[in-house]
Amino acid sequence: MKLLEQLSGKYRPWIIVAIAASMFTSVAANAQVPPRFYWKTLQGTNAIPVIAMSTSGNTNPLDPSFNFNSSASVSADITIAGFGKIMPIWGKAGMLALLVPMGRINGDVVVAGSVIRESSSGYGDPMIEFNMNLIGPPPIMNLPDLLRYEPGFSLDLVVDLMIPAGQYDNTQSLNLGQNRWYARIGTPIIWQLGPWVPDRRTTLEFFPSVTVFGDNDDFIGENLSSDPTFTLETHLTRNFTSLLWGSLDATYTESGDVTIAGTTSPGSDMLTTGFTLGYQINDSMQLTFGYKSTLNNDAGSSDLQLSTFSISFVAGWHRLIEGANRLSSE
Repeated sequence: MKLLEQLSGKYRPWIIVAIAASMFTSVAANAQVPPRFYWKTLQGTNAIPVIAMSTSGNTNPLDPSFNFNSSASVSADITIAGFGKIMPIWGKAGMLALLVPMGRINGDVVVAGSVIRESSSGYGDPMIEFNMNLIGPPPIMNLPDLLRYEPGFSLDLVVDLMIPAGQYDNTQSLNLGQNRWYARIGTPIIWQLGPWVPDRRTTLEFFPSVTVFGDNDDFIGENLSSDPTFTLETHLTRNFTSLLWGSLDATYTESGDVTIAGTTSPGSDMLTTGFTLGYQINDSMQLTFGYKSTLNNDAGSSDLQLSTFSISFVAGWHRLIEGANRLSSE
């Protein structure tokens, strides 16, 4: 009964928050993940995320190679839905997830003094993610282990694979699908700061990653190839209460050269900053708000520009938590 009292008392909000937050990801907006995504929770947890995103800038937010036109004005409204499962992999905490973006994207590009409008709607490229912890706490297999969890210093291996199955029109440059395979390999790091107190949990998180691309052999009738893109994401997260947390976010991106029909354009770099707020609605549902933007968004600038506002809703469940709920209500 003591364990059930802890679950229904001050520990309970963190337990359910961890289950929901650990399953939230995004394949859009530079394939960046939110803070606290790689916190660990009960093996066997299931979750369904739904993420709504609105973006604007001079690049396609669904293209992590950042093939952009400084004169372009691009906007997109994207919804991402999927399913994730946390499970032990070779004796380590692991996760498999599938997410699919859908929505619309449109943009204006000035070419030789004329404005060309392009638009696309439908489904984007689905993403499969594999995650396995390399350094950190052992897999959480039961409720007592969950209560004792502290990340300390954790390091994971992440492999994402984007499947070229999204909507694609070979007569235009702006599409939801990219008509090529691409993959990201990264090593997210969590560094716990201070004691693991439910309403004052603090972490510093880093996620270096490299995205590699296959060729698009039908980009407006030409071949498009991209050198790898390097990204470093950082988050400083803090609980304000046991139900409310926030994060200061920054991401540095350096994209590789892009070659179209034998003509190579140099890559670009950018720094985006923003914030995230997360709130636990009830035992199994969480709402998250986020905003990020490149530092230089001046009109007429030749730099890469992108701003994103996102709202996510995540529902998570686990049979052990559901059983504890039933026992504690009796």
